[in-house]
Amino acid sequence: MKKPLTRWSAAIAATALVISACGSDDAAEPAEDTETEEAAETEEEASDEGDAEASDDAAGAACGTDATKVGFLYVGPKDDFGYNQAAFEAATEMGERLDVEIIHAENVPETVEDAVPVMEDMIAQGATIIFPTSFGHFLPGVEVAAANPDVCVVHQGQLEASLDAPLDNLGTYFSSVFEPVYLAGIAAGAATETNTLGFVYAFPIPQTLQNISAFQLGAQTVNPDVTTIAISTTDWCDPAKQAQAAQTLLDQGADVLTQHQDCTKTIIETAEAAGAFSVGYHYDASELAPNGWLTGSDWAWTDLYADIVSTMQSGGFVESEYNGDYRIGYSDVDAPFVAFEPSTIGAAVDEETQALMTEALDQFFVDEDGDGVGDFAVFSGPLADRDGVERLADGETPNYVELDGVFSDPWLVAGVEGSLG
Repeated sequence: MKKPLTRWSAAIAATALVISACGSDDAAEPAEDTETEEAAETEEEASDEGDAEASDDAAGAACGTDATKVGFLYVGPKDDFGYNQAAFEAATEMGERLDVEIIHAENVPETVEDAVPVMEDMIAQGATIIFPTSFGHFLPGVEVAAANPDVCVVHQGQLEASLDAPLDNLGTYFSSVFEPVYLAGIAAGAATETNTLGFVYAFPIPQTLQNISAFQLGAQTVNPDVTTIAISTTDWCDPAKQAQAAQTLLDQGADVLTQHQDCTKTIIETAEAAGAFSVGYHYDASELAPNGWLTGSDWAWTDLYADIVSTMQSGGFVESEYNGDYRIGYSDVDAPFVAFEPSTIGAAVDEETQALMTEALDQFFVDEDGDGVGDFAVFSGPLADRDGVERLADGETPNYVELDGVFSDPWLVAGVEGSLG
């Protein structure tokens, strides 16, 4: 795996296995005109048998085989400088790479009543692969998968293991974005003059809690006195709540603001207007903060989307690692790609800090025992929460899937102040 501090791309060769069936029936010529009706009946029966066989073949095909249309759901707009824009642009690029039609649906609420009809409409338009991309789209996606066994549904971020029974046409995927967030924390910890960082987040789900804690852990490697104040907006994208939360953090002395919100523009611009530093998330928004931008963590989904779709097109989804809970990150040192990368490094980050970030990045790829798994992990025991409760025992290092379970009971590391939702 490459070790990036700039955007990378790994070409994924898309393969599609085209399954075709052909056959011929021997035509029986009637010996006499009186047998014409009997011959017609025989031909009709043969035709019915052929249709039945074709139907059986279609029913037995793996979901997504030979897919030509793929549906993507987004909880917000495609131009949010954040989560939805990153997914939209990656889906569009993937469609061009694989020559498949992408059916986009923006601003889809995270409810069964709203999301299921959108996905069903995509299926009616011919989509045989559906990507529900927001955390709350999971249960609607499960319902659609259960009702449409010939359609593959792959969710971004939740765990199929949370269900009572798995489905052959359902999977989840995500990438350990908390690792570049850890690197961004180093930039924040070095830049702050007040030793106070601000973190605006939506909900206390495992991914947001991992990011908040990773940000603090990274920052304290270069600044032991630093603290992070976390504020929840209870919303993925509410600019009014974001502006209020950002101002509250600034009033409490935070001079670096970051976030786990879907739309990122408001918080970055608020920090820039106040003369504070900003750290981005989801999407490179450095153009919004020419003075205070430090760095960020960007989603780079294209290669993963392409690999998932081409796997389905070839009929190999059920036997693949994507049929279940797929997670990938820096620790998978032999993997061809991950689905994130650090953002642009801003002018406010000096050369010494950049060197520290590069050094921290390199440690993820050290694999002394050669097992394909990096020796360093952001979350490794012994590790206690901010209340002193041990969360990881000495020597305990959960893998990426297990880590979601570790944070399912909400907690934050020492040095993080503020609310848990």
